[in-house]
Amino acid sequence: MNTLEIKNLCKSYEKFSLKNVSFSIEKGEIRGFIGRNGAGKTTTLKSILNLVHPDSGQVDFFGVPFDGKEKDIKQRIGYAVGGISYYRNKTIKDIVKVTKCFYKNWSDEQYRRYLSVFSPDENKKLSDLSEGMKVKFHLMLALSHGAELLILDEPTSGLDPVSREELLEIFLSLAEKGVSVLFSTHITSDLEKCADSITYIKNGEIIKTAPLDEFVGSYRIVNLEGNGKKSDDESFLGVSRTKNGATALINEADSGRFDGSAVAMPTLESIMVHLEKEEI
Repeated sequence: MNTLEIKNLCKSYEKFSLKNVSFSIEKGEIRGFIGRNGAGKTTTLKSILNLVHPDSGQVDFFGVPFDGKEKDIKQRIGYAVGGISYYRNKTIKDIVKVTKCFYKNWSDEQYRRYLSVFSPDENKKLSDLSEGMKVKFHLMLALSHGAELLILDEPTSGLDPVSREELLEIFLSLAEKGVSVLFSTHITSDLEKCADSITYIKNGEIIKTAPLDEFVGSYRIVNLEGNGKKSDDESFLGVSRTKNGATALINEADSGRFDGSAVAMPTLESIMVHLEKEEI
């Protein structure tokens, strides 16, 4: 049984649409959700949680349809979605008092643990916190009620490197205990440290889901300088300029067509850059 299963999720706006978004997440899996700004990451996460109402599709949590069981299922989910800040003029301490009433499994012990890790001032109003500290606070709430699945939108954005590293270690620790994590991010180096798998969305459509090593290993980067290949080669999935010339992204299966010295393994960031830059 999958922790989360999404089938053919659709949501249309005037200038943007999610188109049959489908993927699933297993128990204890850390899934990175990537794509450029406006690709549909936040819309997908909000649609999964019914924070915006999808036009069609099905979302199951723990083998149970979300529709009709939302209240019970949300007891088992921790979520922090970008752009949502309730009770902005209340102190952290007051927000916690309200929030804990909604969760049967709220743990003050867990809350105090994460309070010591992230160190926000409980007497400050939410509106007075820095953007990075707001992220930390929303994560503290999400982590404090025994959630079996965390759904997080840009959780490491605005955090300093040490806090980001602490958060990734928390993710890894939770995954070892069977907690699943789905999080979107633009900081792809964070995913390379902790993600089991990657889902890539572009223009509202899922273009690839795969284990991290398989996802990265299915591509190669070619240095175009001096290898005799034009930038419009049909095997190129995307081309990006550098100060020394240009590089192209290709499928691993096409790497034999190029001089081996010009071919290298990509990073998640370089894959994203090339897939989003189809022309130079």
